[in-house]
Amino acid sequence: MTLSVKVHASDKAVLPAYQSAGAAGADVCACIDSPITIKPGQRVLVSTGLKLEIPEGYEVQVRPRSGLALKFGITVLNSPGTIDSDYRGEIGVVLINHGHEDFIVLNGDRIAQMVVAPVLRATFIPDSSLSDTERGSGGYGSTGRK
Repeated sequence: MTLSVKVHASDKAVLPAYQSAGAAGADVCACIDSPITIKPGQRVLVSTGLKLEIPEGYEVQVRPRSGLALKFGITVLNSPGTIDSDYRGEIGVVLINHGHEDFIVLNGDRIAQMVVAPVLRATFIPDSSLSDTERGSGGYGSTGRK
């Protein structure tokens, strides 16, 4: 599969790239004019300088990078963020600092990853009853702690 990518910003923008042969997500980089400091508990929208042409029937999911999450407490706030196939604006990544120290984002830093995924659309129909299951309506921990 190929995805058309328009470099929206200056020559600082970096195309998404897979870092290994088996990687499901392509790393996406910050495209910013000056460093951004994210204080603990703060959230920011970080520009990528990229626009995508996603084929109909697909989405791109924006997900955290595990290393940033483990080492610094930096994650994607609305994870996974969905980029719809009909969106043509610049891609931004909402980062939040769950760590205890300021985190500085520099131009070109790998800040998230993108996963291309198929989309199934459902037809929603009203119904007066649903089939029974063993679990039933139990949720939020109802299947046990472990």
